[in-house]
Amino acid sequence: MEPVRTCIGCRSRAPRSSLLRIVAQYPRVVADTSAVLPGRGAWLHPTLECFRLAQRRRAFGRALRVSGDLDTSEVENRLNG
Repeated sequence: MEPVRTCIGCRSRAPRSSLLRIVAQYPRVVADTSAVLPGRGAWLHPTLECFRLAQRRRAFGRALRVSGDLDTSEVENRLNG
């Protein structure tokens, strides 16, 4: 049975393989495509809709347990294509 994670944007549960792991490398948030970067990770559907929901809910800092502003532009650029 495949592990299940919760998307920080839409809060729905999904298999780990269908989500994108993100990690804080302060002050940036980076996409961890191979899921091996050190540090606390959070999971996000690889869609702009879930990304925008996570931004609006201020979920990045809360999920990654980082205070202060985080630069999420790298993840946004990756999702834009």
